[in-house]
Amino acid sequence: MIYGAMHFSLGGSLKLAFRPWVEGLENIPLTGPAILASNHLSFSDSFFLPAVLDRKVTFIAKAEYFTAPGVKGKLTAAFFKGVGQLPVDRSGARGAGEAAIRAGIKVVEDGGLFGIYPEGTRSPDGRLYRGKPGGLARVALATGAPVIPVAMIGTEKIQPPGQVIPKLLRPGIRIGEPLDFSRYQGMQGDRFILRSLTDEVMYEIMRLSGQEYVDVYATAAKRRIADEAKAAAQEQKHAAQDQKRTALEQKQAARDEKQRSTGRPPAP
Repeated sequence: MIYGAMHFSLGGSLKLAFRPWVEGLENIPLTGPAILASNHLSFSDSFFLPAVLDRKVTFIAKAEYFTAPGVKGKLTAAFFKGVGQLPVDRSGARGAGEAAIRAGIKVVEDGGLFGIYPEGTRSPDGRLYRGKPGGLARVALATGAPVIPVAMIGTEKIQPPGQVIPKLLRPGIRIGEPLDFSRYQGMQGDRFILRSLTDEVMYEIMRLSGQEYVDVYATAAKRRIADEAKAAAQEQKHAAQDQKRTALEQKQAARDEKQRSTGRPPAP
């Protein structure tokens, strides 16, 4: 009931304001379970995709969004519940991953649409990064549900990381044909199979989105970018200190030269 109201109000507002274009809606089944595997460019991805679908799609969200104190916390929790987000505690690395997988399996086994971002985090630069072989593949193999590749297009320009107010640009959503991995049924313990399944899905997402593919994890790329930014900031700081030191030395040298030429101390 809450989802329906939010889908009507928020989804309608998003479609009216941003006019997202969609290709491949016929690939979403009218009933029955499916896994929607999408690239991840922006925080707004989890709102634009549900807005254009007639069926509810459930994504995983941090449990903190649902447990914050005060009126603001309650409003935030109501909002995320209303748009179909499912709370999962991510405080522990392995335990959080297992909780997310269990939550995804339950959504699919209940006949729903489960949305997942195989990259595990937003792209730091608009390129498509290597998919993580855990969540997507394990949910698909445990349930036998088809995997539908989805490409979000242009959402990184609407709401780049750190930007609160989105720009009124038109995003696109391209939905591919369902992928059947029943040939791997019961092989979720094989890491090679998990990797192969994930890579096949990422290839389809790349084909749909037209993104450049980078064969490293987005989390590693973000760490590298952060380290480079930190190193650049340190370098700028040291350069500024050197410049200040040089200016003081030049000033002192000028004073000393004036003292030598006049035979008296320079004015302060």
